[in-house]
Amino acid sequence: MTQNGVKTAAIIGGGVIGGGWAARFLLMGWNVQVFDPDPEAQRKIGEVIDNARRSLPGLSDVALPDEGKLTFHTTISDAVAGVAWIQESVPERLELKRKVFQTLQEHCPVEAIIGSSTSGFKPSELQGCASRPEQIVVTHPFNPVYLLPLVELVPTDKNTPDMIANAKAILTEIGMFPLHIRAEIDAHIADRFLEAVWREALWLIKDGIATTEEIDNAIRYGFGLRWAQMGLFETYRIAGGEAGMRHFIEQFGPCLEWPWTKLMDVPELTDELIDTVAGQSDAQSGHMTIRQLERARDNNLVTILRGLKAQDFGAGALLNAQDKRIGAPAAMPDDLSKPVVTIRRAIPLDWTDYNGHMNEARYLQAFGDATDRLMEIVGCDADYIASGGSYFTAETHIRHLDEVHAGAKIHIETQVLAGAGKKMHLFHRMFEGTRELATGEHMLIHVSLETRKASDPAPQIAAALGALAQGHAVLPTPVGTGKAIGTK
Repeated sequence: MTQNGVKTAAIIGGGVIGGGWAARFLLMGWNVQVFDPDPEAQRKIGEVIDNARRSLPGLSDVALPDEGKLTFHTTISDAVAGVAWIQESVPERLELKRKVFQTLQEHCPVEAIIGSSTSGFKPSELQGCASRPEQIVVTHPFNPVYLLPLVELVPTDKNTPDMIANAKAILTEIGMFPLHIRAEIDAHIADRFLEAVWREALWLIKDGIATTEEIDNAIRYGFGLRWAQMGLFETYRIAGGEAGMRHFIEQFGPCLEWPWTKLMDVPELTDELIDTVAGQSDAQSGHMTIRQLERARDNNLVTILRGLKAQDFGAGALLNAQDKRIGAPAAMPDDLSKPVVTIRRAIPLDWTDYNGHMNEARYLQAFGDATDRLMEIVGCDADYIASGGSYFTAETHIRHLDEVHAGAKIHIETQVLAGAGKKMHLFHRMFEGTRELATGEHMLIHVSLETRKASDPAPQIAAALGALAQGHAVLPTPVGTGKAIGTK
């Protein structure tokens, strides 16, 4: 359901996971209604959302939808009024969850989807005492929900195909990857892997083989990096060489019979083992607060995800697909007498330097992206370039006028100074709101990609560019046009 054209989600339980869900929906343009009896819920969720505002928009190379409205409610009935999605993230106690579902279904719209963040319970267990079991599914995310795209979607035969398809569509709309798990199993899929690694790690600590820091180093400097972009089986397929997975299994399969692990045996969580794990963890990370650790985690995740995005691989491919869904199509503006807004985006965390503001190379990237967008608008798009024509940049001049920090929501206005013959002369102005941050002047020459020499553009490109240049001719010449590095 929508309010003034904006969809609304209810978040029931505002802990780390619930707060992450609230941030994900809110920053993807949904209104969010929260119920959590914790008197500190508003502060805690506010801090999670602040972290999300700092990191999530930077994953996109286009502007996110306008942020939705966040409200807090003292009753479940108020929180679920008029919503299309309800996300339950209360503590992992089956009786509590069932009681919450009964209350939800007394008050929520019958067409709303109720997703549970449970990491362990099967959907049939959650549906057990429900008046409308077909309304409930497991939608298990991973922390931080606002950055990690995976959500395990686990239905039962009581959920209709249309309901499952709608759930997938909504999760995809907010930038997540719904992994449809077709058969119920305890702990779903991902947590079963995590549990196996966790058990083995506890044994390594108990037996005095490794510390918490050494185990973390083994993961983050080794196979964790491979898993982050290829997963398990693609990684092992490569390990099999040219012969592929079959050779890998033939070569390493016998190892499964060797006593390498204790996965079928669980160490007793004695006070001594708990003290050992906790003490080593404190020594490893105790010098940082939880918020500092969260920010370091977010910084690292954004950097990894944006790296994958540049390769259009793994989770990066999901981000590129999301940009295409939410980005505006390239089109000639209705009013040719105004500068063209070519870029709307947030500044990513990994675009900043040691001074805490945007690296100078990223100004060039931002203005280069604005040039690419202007080229698309006049018809010099991927298809045209594939046909053998493009523009090459011949000269660039950038003026840095004010600081730009991570998370800043910028836009770039582009003015066509000249667009006749082989030349495209552009002037970009970067703003945060009304504050001018930088300018970039670019001279481009149309070339034949076959001869790599200057050539005239196709008639339709010349006509569109000429129309913009003619329209922009009524605008004042921008301050800084034609300038070189000035000395006093």
